[in-house]
Amino acid sequence: MNITTIEAGGTIIAVVSGNEAVVGDVQSALDLLATVRYETDCDRIVIHKALLSEEFFDLKTRLAGEILQKFINYQVKVAVVGNFSSYTSRSLRDFIYECNQGKDIFFVADEQQAVERLSRV
Repeated sequence: MNITTIEAGGTIIAVVSGNEAVVGDVQSALDLLATVRYETDCDRIVIHKALLSEEFFDLKTRLAGEILQKFINYQVKVAVVGNFSSYTSRSLRDFIYECNQGKDIFFVADEQQAVERLSRV
């Protein structure tokens, strides 16, 4: 897992990338959040999809809701970067759409879109 920072629009944004899933449950998400806050002092985070377990995208597990609620509770804005077109679940597509309408959680195709969204809110 790699953590870097980007400055955009006067806002510092942490970008977390890697090749394997490090977020598989609520505790690992809290650990990631704490690590990013400690190392970068950022409250806006870009997370690459590869870092999230596939269970996150199965809404029946309630993992996505529980994890994203923690980010909201700790006042951290997050953008998940990746290709979500392979998911056929209508409820997941609706969930992603609703998140993208808000100001705290975004699901976007690339890192540039994530930085743009997080720097505007």
